[in-house]
Amino acid sequence: MHYLVGDLQGCCDAFERLLAHIGFSPSRDRLTVLGDLVNRGPQSLATLRRLRGLGDAATCLLGNHDLHLLAVACGGRKAHRSDTFAEVLESPEREHWLAWLRGQRMAVVEEGWLCVHAGVVPQWDLAETLSRAAEVEAMLRSEALDDFLHVMYADEPLRWSPKLRGDERLRFIINVLTRIRFTDAQGRLELKTKDSAGGAPEGYLPWFEVPGRRTEGVPIAFGHWSTLGLIERPDLLSLDTGCVWGGRLTAVRVDGGRREVMQVECEQAQRPG
Repeated sequence: MHYLVGDLQGCCDAFERLLAHIGFSPSRDRLTVLGDLVNRGPQSLATLRRLRGLGDAATCLLGNHDLHLLAVACGGRKAHRSDTFAEVLESPEREHWLAWLRGQRMAVVEEGWLCVHAGVVPQWDLAETLSRAAEVEAMLRSEALDDFLHVMYADEPLRWSPKLRGDERLRFIINVLTRIRFTDAQGRLELKTKDSAGGAPEGYLPWFEVPGRRTEGVPIAFGHWSTLGLIERPDLLSLDTGCVWGGRLTAVRVDGGRREVMQVECEQAQRPG
């Protein structure tokens, strides 16, 4: 059986309860975790250990919190007061965990579902999304990563062009795959608003509602958007159900044409904001 799992954010106890609830067996089953493995929850290091311990049974995507950890680790970003991954950085195995994170994925296709952390711009089809994700994965594994992490954080450019090159190109791809919520009809990003779909700024739509997007008809699963909550459509799964805020941790079985939503309650680890 194959399950897609929403944002863990260091909530390892909830993850353990979810694995028990679904009766997960690494010898039989598979997980795809949709990013934000660490941070804000109380057990970032334990979560990484548990995921690594699942071996090939787990595929992990990177989200914005995971990239933030990498940036803090190399000095490219200052830690926030709300960050909870100090135990990873202070671990004797620090370099191992950072290398493990660098080896994870930005986008995959599982059981016919395109899996990303946040979403896709309307200009990209399935093949281009995977190709752009591969560019970031190559950077994550390269010797140039530390330099890039020092310039990764910015909202510009706001619109995709195949002519983008270098840091701007990689930054845009990362902003799409790990931060996107709203775009306009031309795919211009709006990266400030964190409200639910009904709170779209004037002239913008949730990325998955933009008319004519090139991934229309491609089933897409994503996390990242806790104020959106669970969406279960034939072509769309939104699986960040706010575990770290005291909501639920969600898994959806997607293999063999079956769809089964399974959830566990979570204790609140952080206050929204």
